[in-house]
Amino acid sequence: MEEYKVIDNYLMIRLPNEIDHHKSVDISTKADRYIMTKKVGNVVFDFERTTFMDSSGIGIILGRYKKIACFGGKVYAINADSRIRRILLLSGMQNIVEIISN
Repeated sequence: MEEYKVIDNYLMIRLPNEIDHHKSVDISTKADRYIMTKKVGNVVFDFERTTFMDSSGIGIILGRYKKIACFGGKVYAINADSRIRRILLLSGMQNIVEIISN
């Protein structure tokens, strides 16, 4: 189960164990609601529990980047294991997301 928390100007999203098409719609909808109602300036995706992510996970990140960049915000990825980090790098996400090493 994903979790959402606003800390200062950051929306922290703790992602679930598996991110697929079915979960991505719900995650995106909830994240967008927080971005618009809480007026956050940055989004942090916490991959600590995530062991599987398909292309829909990239879509979640890209979609939130497009929304938050309009306000001058940034997107961060933290606690990504080697598999998730590889997916992020192969998809070119390092060009728009700051991937923070453990």
